[in-house]
Amino acid sequence: MGKRTWVMRAALLASLCGPPAMAQVQTQIPPVVAGAKPVTVQRIKVHSPAIQGNLEGESADRDVIVVLPPDYARAPRKRYPVVYALHGYSIGAEQWIKEIHVPQVVEGAYALGARPVILVLPDSKTLHNGSIYSSSPTTGDFERFVAHDLVAYIDAHYRTIPTRESRGVVGHSMGGYGASRIGMKHADVFGAVYMMSPCCLSARDAGLLDANGLAQIAAIKTREDATKLSWGLRATLAAAAAWSPDPKAPPLYLDLPIENGKQRPEVLAKWAANAPLAFVDQYIGELRRYRAIAIDVGDKDGLRGDAQTLHETLDRYGVPNSFTIYPGDHTSAVADRFQNYVLPFFSKNLVFPNQR
Repeated sequence: MGKRTWVMRAALLASLCGPPAMAQVQTQIPPVVAGAKPVTVQRIKVHSPAIQGNLEGESADRDVIVVLPPDYARAPRKRYPVVYALHGYSIGAEQWIKEIHVPQVVEGAYALGARPVILVLPDSKTLHNGSIYSSSPTTGDFERFVAHDLVAYIDAHYRTIPTRESRGVVGHSMGGYGASRIGMKHADVFGAVYMMSPCCLSARDAGLLDANGLAQIAAIKTREDATKLSWGLRATLAAAAAWSPDPKAPPLYLDLPIENGKQRPEVLAKWAANAPLAFVDQYIGELRRYRAIAIDVGDKDGLRGDAQTLHETLDRYGVPNSFTIYPGDHTSAVADRFQNYVLPFFSKNLVFPNQR
């Protein structure tokens, strides 16, 4: 494999999902805050009609972690805003809470002055390691799962403030893409959005696929075969399942952006249509509805350029937003950011009961 191909492959991997992470990544843990009161962590299942019947066989009964404020049980009449937190590629909700060190960072944020919210962390891991929070008959409609089915369930089963002004969405990496996509398209549901190192913002090419990779994918006969591929090839299949589904192409029901050694413009056009930097101009009016928008990214993160471009695009349209470049790589500071910036951001920008 030539140097140019390796460069293209690394660039696509970084922009799609961040660094390969087959095992738990190590993140910096903020110091324990003295006097922090314990939260309650619940693990539930939420059925999603939007995911039911997908071609890939993903379960419509999704694992969801709910973190309740310290006083939730003691104040039975009190209602709370809700923050939906979306995990990145190749991990699920359980690994996500380990990477951001929940419940410690949530308890720490409250002890430092952030106002308590109900925190909801849905699992969106799929056959190819991630739904990319998109709408696809192959994987199921994970965008609608988050923005509709999950919100409806949480509002029906917990003491929420069921208005858009009291809901926020945040995500990291693939979850940052989810926050950007869902945020742009569902301003009627959410009132504040925070994108942490968002991936997949710009249109992709087919640089990851070489002859060897294509041969490995062509040899797939079953779903299980797909799980044995390399991290990078699984990431490519995740993108194809999300953005170029094909109900006539079993067993994976997707189209790849390259065939017989040539790029397929019609498939690449579908991928480009799912890039937030390509469709953001269509949602400026919706973005203006937000009480607050924030983007952050590490100074050593390969996703920094696209994140800055999104910030500059919003600035060009006069859409208020904050943009922070902090010291760190793609994952090193996510726990610190969640405790000291993300939860305080929603504490400041969502509507709480005594503000109504």
